[in-house]
Amino acid sequence: MQSLNIIKFKNKEEDNVFSITDLAVEKAKEILREEGKSTWGLRIYTMEGGCCGPSFGLDIEENPSQDDEIIEKNGLRIFMDKDTSMRLSNMKMDFYDDGERQGFVLTGGSVPSCGSGYSSCS
Repeated sequence: MQSLNIIKFKNKEEDNVFSITDLAVEKAKEILREEGKSTWGLRIYTMEGGCCGPSFGLDIEENPSQDDEIIEKNGLRIFMDKDTSMRLSNMKMDFYDDGERQGFVLTGGSVPSCGSGYSSCS
């Protein structure tokens, strides 16, 4: 039997390593419903980054992998591997919509500063 590490959100945001706003949860659940995958979850994953730190990706996934961390909030499940979970420490996922552009954004955390000697970071 698969052992899953499920993290349920508490009332105080400071108790959470990673947080997600209610708006982001509702938008994600809306997208999953529209795709006919309302019982699925979101996967946040780390992509290789440049000199300015990692980049993160977001995808729809039916089930977690065996070693995934699973976060649940208001019926939404978020899957991530342990490395991604550590990198998302003290970050918050929100949904941004300014009328012209919209999407999920990550804020907070500690991002390494870019060195001035790297032309790919400017």
